[in-house]
Amino acid sequence: MIIAAANQMAVALQRETRLVPIVFIGAVDPIGTGLVASLARPGGNLTGTLLNEESVASKWLAMLKEIAPDTKRVTVLSSKMGLFVDTYGAITEAAGKSLGIEIVVNRFADGVHIERALEIFAQTPNGALLVPPDLPAVLHRDLIIGLAAKHRLPAVYQARFWILAGGLMSYGADRVAAHRQAGYYVDRILKGAKPADLPVQAPTKYELVINLKTAKALGLEIPSSVLARADEVIE
Repeated sequence: MIIAAANQMAVALQRETRLVPIVFIGAVDPIGTGLVASLARPGGNLTGTLLNEESVASKWLAMLKEIAPDTKRVTVLSSKMGLFVDTYGAITEAAGKSLGIEIVVNRFADGVHIERALEIFAQTPNGALLVPPDLPAVLHRDLIIGLAAKHRLPAVYQARFWILAGGLMSYGADRVAAHRQAGYYVDRILKGAKPADLPVQAPTKYELVINLKTAKALGLEIPSSVLARADEVIE
């Protein structure tokens, strides 16, 4: 039995074995990346949990609009190896149109690209930042958070650890709950179940985390309706 904590890890392990059971945690587009044949019937030696359902992309934009009503443009920061375009792209574009928001996708290769992209984007007012699930973006976490503050860009991320590091707001699947889901499948497989027969599980719990200190620095007043929905508020 092998536990895979990310897409890249699961893909690499799949190349090494088609026999040893693998349970992945928080996968993005497991069908498109070839990890499983379908969510209902994985069909191979892998199964596990999704990081987020695709519809979460529309929620990210709606929340940005709610806390920063003047938002007219949102730049999506995704690495060149990221899965944003294939997984969330169409939904984000559709949600942007319905909210009157122009979506600008910036695909970066390194930190220099990130700095240049955000500097150019911030020259036009009423902009905001969306950072979808993307491991290279996590590696540049402090840089991205610092640039969002420098250019006064309201930003939404997909995981709580961004907010603990100074980001403004995150909304995404509860990582602890996802690990518990995976643990249940590990137990099932060790008792004889086959990964091929265990459906890939969607998240059971999402969490909203807000950093009020960051909001104040950006000159934003978070609506009480948003604060009431928050699972955690950092002051």
